[in-house]
Amino acid sequence: MYLLDTNILSELIKKRPNKEFLERLRSKHPEDLFTSAICILELRFGSALRPDAVSFWAKIEQGIISRVRVIPFGKKEALVAGDVLASLKNKGQIIGIEDVIIGATAMANHLAMVTANIRHFLRIEGLRVENWLAR
Repeated sequence: MYLLDTNILSELIKKRPNKEFLERLRSKHPEDLFTSAICILELRFGSALRPDAVSFWAKIEQGIISRVRVIPFGKKEALVAGDVLASLKNKGQIIGIEDVIIGATAMANHLAMVTANIRHFLRIEGLRVENWLAR
């Protein structure tokens, strides 16, 4: 089962999405695909900045959000995120809080993290990371 990061979800609404990515995504059972509520926040933020915000958000809801299950940020995710953040700080390898929360959500729910942002997420010890956009 997989947690899809924002940059992976965004591939779904590109004019020319990566064909290999689409094939890999189609090979997975829809019930195995998740995302974090934080990824929804990031998509909404990006959408809200556009002049066509309303229609673009509708495209995101139809083309992305309808295809995945959204995991809220709750107590178990918060506990893992706190531990991850402390570990990263102790190592001097801080990453953005959004990525900490997204990675912690994957860990707390025993999901592989699917992202193109390998550099950040590989810093999270114990997180399984896959890049479905790598060529």
